[in-house]
Amino acid sequence: MLWVVAFHVIFVVTWFAGLFYLPRLFVYHSETTDAAGHARFVTMERRLYRFTTPSAVLAVGFGLWLWWGYGFGGMWLHVKILLVGLLILYYVYLGHLCRELAQGIRRSSRFYRIINEIPVFLLIAIVILAVVKPPL
Repeated sequence: MLWVVAFHVIFVVTWFAGLFYLPRLFVYHSETTDAAGHARFVTMERRLYRFTTPSAVLAVGFGLWLWWGYGFGGMWLHVKILLVGLLILYYVYLGHLCRELAQGIRRSSRFYRIINEIPVFLLIAIVILAVVKPPL
């Protein structure tokens, strides 16, 4: 099972790399004014989202494998699974924002800066729950 843990961690890390960088691209994209810059950001965002998606799927898949292998043990795991579900919804929402920006629909850079902070808080909570396993 240690191999499964290792691959789960690897794919979580690569997924989070995309979760941290994609909204930052949105910030820069929302501040660009030229057509060439818009096209460049659309390409970068689409490629990053497509590159990160397999990592997300594999992270969740290896996580489910661990859950199946170790069993369902404690309320901390219920909360962690809930937070991972929120993270998945957040990731899907990032895909929606990618499509909006590609169509020329922009929000303020402040909006994207706020959106950029969400995965930080989810990561902190999920790691604490997975490592500490607090009795809830």
